[in-house]
Amino acid sequence: MRNFTIYLTVFLCLIASKIIAQETFEVKAKIIADKIENITKEEKAALKAEIESVNKELEAGTITQEQADEKKLKFAEVRSQNIESRVGLVQDELKDLVKQKVDGKIKSDGHEFNFLLFHKSDGRNHDKYVKHQDSIKNFSRTTSQIVFALGVNNLVTNNAVANSDFRYWGSHFYEFGFASSSRLFKSNNLLHGRYGLSLMYNNLRPTDNRFFQESGKETQLVTSPIHLKDSRFRNVYLVVPMHLEFDFSGKQVKNDKTIFRTHQSFRLGLGGYFGANLKSKQVLDYEIDGNDVKERTKGNFNVNDFIYGASAYIGYKDISLYAKYDINPLFKDNAVDQNNISLGIRWDWN
Repeated sequence: MRNFTIYLTVFLCLIASKIIAQETFEVKAKIIADKIENITKEEKAALKAEIESVNKELEAGTITQEQADEKKLKFAEVRSQNIESRVGLVQDELKDLVKQKVDGKIKSDGHEFNFLLFHKSDGRNHDKYVKHQDSIKNFSRTTSQIVFALGVNNLVTNNAVANSDFRYWGSHFYEFGFASSSRLFKSNNLLHGRYGLSLMYNNLRPTDNRFFQESGKETQLVTSPIHLKDSRFRNVYLVVPMHLEFDFSGKQVKNDKTIFRTHQSFRLGLGGYFGANLKSKQVLDYEIDGNDVKERTKGNFNVNDFIYGASAYIGYKDISLYAKYDINPLFKDNAVDQNNISLGIRWDWN
């Protein structure tokens, strides 16, 4: 009798586990979809209650309209973050479920899954899921980009770049950095504030076999007594660029939700930058007795410790024509001010 009881218990456990294992993919997917729907409902209900409480304060005269709008905005941001984090956990369940389906570890009834999640005529689950995804895209008004730029570099002397003492195509600049772009208006995609952090490399190659030499507080170009294969003067800066960007990407409306995208059309940025000089270095290449010599000299060369300037770019999608101009002169105490100017191509990758 005891053995029979054990066998019966084991048999019942096997049947129960089989029943659980046979729960279809569609049923489990619907459970997850319901979780997403419930999370959205809970957070929306909580936000509605918070907004009503703010309206009561406004009616009572305890806060101003500006304070009320600010409180509502903060409540909305908190609730949107809650939705994003809570739904993120549920989405992990969905990813795991799909993986099990792909691996053949879970069965499907063959048609309900398509109707539940993908069939666009479904007015309940698919639309709610898509609307939820679209609404998440609307919550974040800030995106981030990787910035890279390169081009030609020179000095403006006596308000002109003509007849420069530096090679036009041999003098280059490079910029590497990160930027964030924040949409300034809630329901309009035109204006964005851009800010970030970049490394700027400004290279100058003097003409006529010359190089830079310090003479007291001034730094002047002098002619080398030996033939120079290359003469290059580099300044490296850590800067904070800031721009007001006009992005003509517009907006899209999908399932009654407005989606704002960036870098999909023409863009115009106007602004500037400020920062500090990290390093000044001169590199001279020449030959002595048949031996190639590369002489590197690091120093301050009387270069300004700080930098600030104006910059602008105009382009389409990720690529732009880019110009920047240092408002303060390159050298601190030279008799004639010389300001760095650059023109090149810029990429902003989302």
